[in-house]
Amino acid sequence: MVVVMKLASLKGGRDGRLVVVSQDLAWCAPADTVAPSLQAALDDWDRAEPMLRALSHSLESGALPRDRFHEHDAASPLPRAFQWADGSAYVNHVALVRRARGAEVPDSFWTDPLMYQGASDGFLGPRDPIPLTDPAFGCDMEAEVAVITGDVPLGADRAECAAAIRLVLLVNDVSLRNLIPGELAKGFGFFQSKPASAFSPVAVTPEALGERWRDGRLHGPLEVYLNGHLFGAPDAGIDMTFDFPALIQHAARTRSLCAGTIIGSGTVSNRGADGGPGQPVADGGVGYACIAEQRTVETLAHGAPHTPFLQSGDVVRIEMPDGRGRSLFGAIEQTVGG
Repeated sequence: MVVVMKLASLKGGRDGRLVVVSQDLAWCAPADTVAPSLQAALDDWDRAEPMLRALSHSLESGALPRDRFHEHDAASPLPRAFQWADGSAYVNHVALVRRARGAEVPDSFWTDPLMYQGASDGFLGPRDPIPLTDPAFGCDMEAEVAVITGDVPLGADRAECAAAIRLVLLVNDVSLRNLIPGELAKGFGFFQSKPASAFSPVAVTPEALGERWRDGRLHGPLEVYLNGHLFGAPDAGIDMTFDFPALIQHAARTRSLCAGTIIGSGTVSNRGADGGPGQPVADGGVGYACIAEQRTVETLAHGAPHTPFLQSGDVVRIEMPDGRGRSLFGAIEQTVGG
């Protein structure tokens, strides 16, 4: 029997306090007898992983003391990481946001992943507010999937990269859209336009996801709510041009990756049934995982966008249901400027 292993970091210190979490996300138990933090466990995974599985099994069977798991008490599973590299595996998303800037998609984007090095010295917790110093920056959510790897050697092949995936989690990769064009025009990539990201309360081992994890992808609708209304529910397993082994292999082409590296998928994005950009939820489509895509579609249809970027007081919620009404990873729920 596969033991469902969900791990979280409760707030406390820079690297949090590692706990194992029950399948229904109701209970947790400290894992400090195995490792003080998730990073420490990843650094010694061959030893730590079977011990964490045993703790998880004991938690599920009620065989050890447990505490209520409150998502508000959770930091991101890795409150800081040695490396955060975010890809753009859903080329439909790339095409839409570039179209909004009047830029074409080169043919190479379909064969060679885009990837940028994000800020990893401090992530927001899943219920922490999104700082917004200036609404004119054009703050946007980006709902994504990510994986945490073990050590990946330089030049690793696809099989090595697939085997290095330790955990799966969700991301809100906050973007400041109105700063992006100016930064990219300098030819040196993102910096100010990509502030701190937030990750789901729990990270889950791939095999514990069952059929949701196959072909190097997480399958199922990724639900995004804005101020309590469904904004989008694109399926993370559809229209993903590059799977996670391919993204990891791309990252490891010229460097080794240390245990605890986080690789992101980029914004989850589905084409419409007609192969076009898709439709908003209000028009019967699956909607979008970021505001920029909806604004692009509005511009194509009406000549101008009418959905504003995030404003102070807005609430963003990102989670993936398991098909039985339960959350697989817990919810990222953030108030802008709150």
